[in-house]
Amino acid sequence: MILNHIWGIFSHPDEEWQTIRAEPNTLTRHYFTHALLLAAIPAVCGYIGVTQVGWTVGAGDTVYRLTAESALFLCILFYGAMIVGVIVLGKFIDFLAETFRGDDHTPRGVALATYTTAPLFLCGVVALYPVLWLDLIVALVALAYSVYLLYEGIPILMNIPKERGFVFASAIVTIGMVMFVALLAITVIIWSIGLGPIYTTT
Repeated sequence: MILNHIWGIFSHPDEEWQTIRAEPNTLTRHYFTHALLLAAIPAVCGYIGVTQVGWTVGAGDTVYRLTAESALFLCILFYGAMIVGVIVLGKFIDFLAETFRGDDHTPRGVALATYTTAPLFLCGVVALYPVLWLDLIVALVALAYSVYLLYEGIPILMNIPKERGFVFASAIVTIGMVMFVALLAITVIIWSIGLGPIYTTT
């Protein structure tokens, strides 16, 4: 069933990680039926929020929006970055896993990356109402739960002791931070060559 594991990682994550571990690990099962759909949530909601709802700055009455063409271009780029990011993070997890686990060499990195990023994708619903403080609070809560899922899921999914799993998860968090900084740098480059957002005001 499409997205059948999403409810489980919120309601009973330990048992759900066990279920995911027992299933065949394929891109179709975990990536194409989960990550591709989930990554569309913040992209679509963001497009609607910045083109139809808009936002204000400070106490002013001016409502800022993006043009439909500019928003579409940026949301497509964002969607592409998210789905590529899940694959890259998953491959990093599989690469590092060879150092931490024993005889089981089944590649489960993409599955781990897909489900640990699910809260971040789902919180993209708040982009329908682009208010900075609200979006930031929801994003921080989602990030905290994603990190929790990572630390909880690695020992189960990779079948390694919790002590080693903690070190493993910490390395993945560091890689994630590096990827985020790289994404910011790429964004700056794209904007600097004239492909940044185009605003309208009312």
